[in-house]
Amino acid sequence: MVRLDRTRIGSLDWKVLVAIGVIVAAGVATIYSATTHQAGSPSALYLKQAAWAGLGVAVFAIAALVDYHTLARYAWAGYAAVVVLLIGVLFVGRVGMGARRWISLGVFDVQPSELAKLALILLLARYCAEKHVRGGLGPVQLLAPLAVAAIPIGLILKQPDLGTGLTLMAIALCLMLLVGIRYQSIVFLGLSGLMLFPFFWHLLWNSLKGYQRNRLLTFVNPSSDPLGMGYHVIQSKIAIGSGGFWGKGFLGSTQSQLKFLPEGHTDFVFAVFAEEWGFVGVLVLLALYGFVLFWIVETAYKAKDRLGAFLAVGVAAMVAFSLAVNIGMTLGMMPVVGVPLLLMSYGGSSMLTVFAALGLVMNVRLRRFMLFY
Repeated sequence: MVRLDRTRIGSLDWKVLVAIGVIVAAGVATIYSATTHQAGSPSALYLKQAAWAGLGVAVFAIAALVDYHTLARYAWAGYAAVVVLLIGVLFVGRVGMGARRWISLGVFDVQPSELAKLALILLLARYCAEKHVRGGLGPVQLLAPLAVAAIPIGLILKQPDLGTGLTLMAIALCLMLLVGIRYQSIVFLGLSGLMLFPFFWHLLWNSLKGYQRNRLLTFVNPSSDPLGMGYHVIQSKIAIGSGGFWGKGFLGSTQSQLKFLPEGHTDFVFAVFAEEWGFVGVLVLLALYGFVLFWIVETAYKAKDRLGAFLAVGVAAMVAFSLAVNIGMTLGMMPVVGVPLLLMSYGGSSMLTVFAALGLVMNVRLRRFMLFY
């Protein structure tokens, strides 16, 4: 049974809530700016993003209020539901931009690969919390978490969605490293990886669309195809560089306004923001993201039990990896793999997933004052 000290119920972390709100507001404003060139006026995308953010607040509240121990008890059911949705995507999913990633529900579309992040965090956190293994996980004990992660990753790569697949890999690896891995397991994984690498590389490479392969090939030298696959990255770097120290101001992103920068409201929203607000604005944005990430890590450190710590670490891995890859993409330091900038890039499924994940962290933080007996 669990009792909560009621004097702590209202002790929400208002500073982090304000930081999250500012990031979301900056995202909505940037989407507004990035879409103003369409028909001479902004599209309705920024209004949809604002609506998703409002719904995300409700999702955040639910994820924060329902005891995370209760949520973990249904982790297998949630995981199974997501796997079913991922299988369904392959047969009845909507195709967009060369990939089949969405299930249409009439009024809106759902992207199950985003939900898979949350399902994997919950299930692996529960598994790791229940495994009290001295010396870390052995080769046999690694099979279960690897299989749990491999199923959704394989289905997601089949869509194909390389960015989300890599995000799930990062989450699984981070949690397994935290619980501990024996050196025998590292040797076993290393040898197995070397032997199976040709097979998995062939499987991965064949699962990618032609444009995705070209993105990886032009990553090393974008200027080799400046009007093709390297165009996005070149224009993104031009936008970021032209922002200078103070930026060009709101609605001043010429690369976006003049349609030089594609996908300014999704994958390259950071480039639009950097051009408008410059080096100073980027520093403020990174400070806000850094504050949120620090809050998540601090919550993991102060968690009352292993389950809470692993949940927070899983969310931290998701946030850190996504930020590093998206910003790296816009700077030409990472291949363009379609990872959104959390809380800023346009997309309802991503927005709700991130709010739910942050709600879980708030859940763990509030219940660090619980008494278990």
